[in-house]
Amino acid sequence: MKKFVLIPDSFKGTLSSKEICSIMSDGIKEHFSDAEIVSIPVADGGEGSVDCFISALGGERVSVKVKGPYFEEIDSFYGIIDGGKTAVIEMAAAAGLPMVENNKNPMLTTTYGVGEIMLDAVKRGVDKIIMGLGGSCTNDFGCGAAAACGVKFFNELGQEFIPTGGTLKDVVKVDLSGLDKSLNVVKIVTMCDIDNPPYGKTGASYVFAPQKGADEDCVKALDEGVKNLCSVLKEEHGLALDNLSGGGAAGAMGAGMVAFFNSELKMGIDTVLETVRFSDIIKDAFVIFTGEGKIDSQSLRGKVVIGVAREAKKQSVPVISVVGGADGDISKAYSEGVTAVFTINRLPQDFSISRRYSKENLKFSFDNILRALKI
Repeated sequence: MKKFVLIPDSFKGTLSSKEICSIMSDGIKEHFSDAEIVSIPVADGGEGSVDCFISALGGERVSVKVKGPYFEEIDSFYGIIDGGKTAVIEMAAAAGLPMVENNKNPMLTTTYGVGEIMLDAVKRGVDKIIMGLGGSCTNDFGCGAAAACGVKFFNELGQEFIPTGGTLKDVVKVDLSGLDKSLNVVKIVTMCDIDNPPYGKTGASYVFAPQKGADEDCVKALDEGVKNLCSVLKEEHGLALDNLSGGGAAGAMGAGMVAFFNSELKMGIDTVLETVRFSDIIKDAFVIFTGEGKIDSQSLRGKVVIGVAREAKKQSVPVISVVGGADGDISKAYSEGVTAVFTINRLPQDFSISRRYSKENLKFSFDNILRALKI
């Protein structure tokens, strides 16, 4: 009996990782009827991360009422896995861009509800939190989440307030002593797949705030606010965040997770592989199937395909990457442990057209890969 391990990322805008696993699994059953199949759908920390972890490991989805992007009450959720020991949180579940689709304003939006989710998880007795950053509508440095958990922010008049993107510039003092003590004994890992610093031309505000509704003047103001808070945290608490790789993720919440919660920033795929105990799963595998919407130079910096390949290479397990497209020189992928790369698109079509046929194209291509494996 052959063991197949499926661990694809989503094909952005076309197929979720769970859908890809389902299509692959059906194909394998057709050609290898006695196969053992292990499916590990992957999400990058944004929407779908909770469901992917629960799908891969089992667990439960927990409903909770928290504050939304404009401090309104909303219904949110998070996941509990690993026998109740680990919570998986998507910050987008309380501060996601779809929540403000017709009312975008990163000067005013908050991550307060994310902190409320964290506290709810801790009250349930978890000893680890996996925080997914992605798809945010905020630029508040994670100050809202920190405030919900007891961190206090003060302006020059000595008044306490909850900073949003537009008022980060007013912070002159940060009191970390009030952080809920239960968070001090919880390990917090933050999934972060970008390397942007908190501020500057490649930082949170300039790169990501425009898609959240910020115009040119707003971007400058947001950037100055993030820079100011970095300065305050450095002066008061000795935290060197200015060039923190990944600090600019989710409106500088990457920096906030480090500063306020002593979190480790970690590549999403590395977090997934560690959590599902991937090295043990693949010990007796016949082949690993992975993939993503497009493999390119960005992928080679350590996203899903390469992360999987590096682990598989240690045990000499073949890795076949099934992708929507391949762009540029990807030869490095082979030295990293990828055995072969197959693209699913059958005709020279623009993505606006081919995306409509992604499911059919994946079925066709994967069927032929399996036919070749049977020889």
